Amino acid sequence: MSELFTLIVELEDKPGQLLRVLEPIARNGGNIVGIFHQRGKKTPLNRIPVEISFRVDSKKAEKIIEELQREFLVRSFGKLRTAVVSLLLIGHVIHTDLSDTIKRVDNSDAECVELNVTMPELNEPSTAMITISAKSEEALEKALERVREICKEKKIMVIEPINDEI
Repeated sequence: MSELFTLIVELEDKPGQLLRVLEPIARNGGNIVGIFHQRGKKTPLNRIPVEISFRVDSKKAEKIIEELQREFLVRSFGKLRTAVVSLLLIGHVIHTDLSDTIKRVDNSDAECVELNVTMPELNEPSTAMITISAKSEEALEKALERVREICKEKKIMVIEPINDEI
């Protein structure tokens, strides 16, 4: 059964590097879903970070990453979390310990992947947009339920979802 994976690899800025990264994926039956690369964004090693998403059997994914690590600097590799939702939290988000809220939401199946906070004045309510990513719709729903419980306990209003997908 094929699963969706993503990897971030750092490439030297010279012809043929991207093709060399894609070859082990194709050779092992991987199907490229997307490639994101920004030539203008260089890493501290003066390389270009490239994110590649692809579908492949889990066992073949291990072989692909082993091959790539022999030749390239692989920054990250893993199954892509496919369920995502963004929420708006309104209230004393910071004063009720935002890090505690995030720690209580995060687990192996779902995690907070993005956070934007606005604090208008010191003792006034703040606003936080939080994005949660999960391995499945079921895991996402459980994470949302945790957010609702935590926010009820902390007297924070939750507006959900603020994106089109859930």
